[in-house]
Amino acid sequence: MMEILSCAALTSVQDLGRYGFRRIGVTVAGAMDKLALAVGNILLGNQLSSAGIEITICPFRVRFHQDTSIALTGADCLATLDDVPVLPWWTRSVRAGQVLTLHTPVHGARAYLTVGGGIDVPVVMGSRSTDLKANFGGYRGRALKKGDILNIGASLRPAASASAGTDDFGVEPPASALPSNGLPQNLPGVISVRVLPGAEYERFPESALELFWRTDWVITPNSNRVGYKFIGPPILPSTDLEVFSHGLVPGVIQIPPSGQPMIQMVDCNSSGGYPNLGTVIEADYWRLAQARLSGAIRFVKTTHPEAVSALAAERDYLNTVTRMANVFRAGKPGAVNSVRASVRRRAGA
Repeated sequence: MMEILSCAALTSVQDLGRYGFRRIGVTVAGAMDKLALAVGNILLGNQLSSAGIEITICPFRVRFHQDTSIALTGADCLATLDDVPVLPWWTRSVRAGQVLTLHTPVHGARAYLTVGGGIDVPVVMGSRSTDLKANFGGYRGRALKKGDILNIGASLRPAASASAGTDDFGVEPPASALPSNGLPQNLPGVISVRVLPGAEYERFPESALELFWRTDWVITPNSNRVGYKFIGPPILPSTDLEVFSHGLVPGVIQIPPSGQPMIQMVDCNSSGGYPNLGTVIEADYWRLAQARLSGAIRFVKTTHPEAVSALAAERDYLNTVTRMANVFRAGKPGAVNSVRASVRRRAGA
């Protein structure tokens, strides 16, 4: 078991999402940064869909009441285990009684804590994710709070040998490991994401489209897991657009009458009627998830072949992480020490 000692709003139990129910109005939910959660589960030898904890606002503190293994991925929150630093994108053993603390992130917006065996909460409609809008799933259908006790599932692998070093290793994060084809180098406070033109794209004048692509759109403080809203120059269609309500998925960029774009995120409604200017490609969802409030997003036009290639690169990255994790768990000291030293050099440890 593990006990929440302190946490802020929007900290919740999430897995990779709840699929197959949008036709009846049920959101996908799940982790905002599904890539980070998947890597955490791979590091621990969990099923890819095991539930972890999504931490949006720090500080966050948790006490473990049993020996287990953990992995931290996503945002770098200067984590400590009993005041000993724990690197991001890293896994290690913990003992009963130890306290893990995550502080204000220095990079990124959302951190993910995974444990060996996953967070054991009921499966609802095929998922352990918390639907924060409809208040079901996860832990009692709500965000976590101080005093909550979470059960840990049975690990799929035996306890690691500390002498072999198989529970103390990390991986290169996607920000540096994945190719950024078609993306410009990020400026401070600006995250670039690739976008495919949407159904109403050609209903906007060339001047508005040029403005859309060249603007650094600032994320407003009222953005959340439902959607990101932006401040910038208004993007208006050539004529008034009357659009019938249509299906929505995460990543869709809509233009409401104000002309200020908004992106649908994992807790978005299943339908809506604003013009669809474009869709952020699936391979860049994790970049969106790590964007901070009051930070900025730059949209970069892309093509379907480029989007498919980017998704293939993401899957190759996960396969590489899986192979490397298997090497560590096999307890091959030479490979363990070599890769660990390399990762520590990159992290500046």
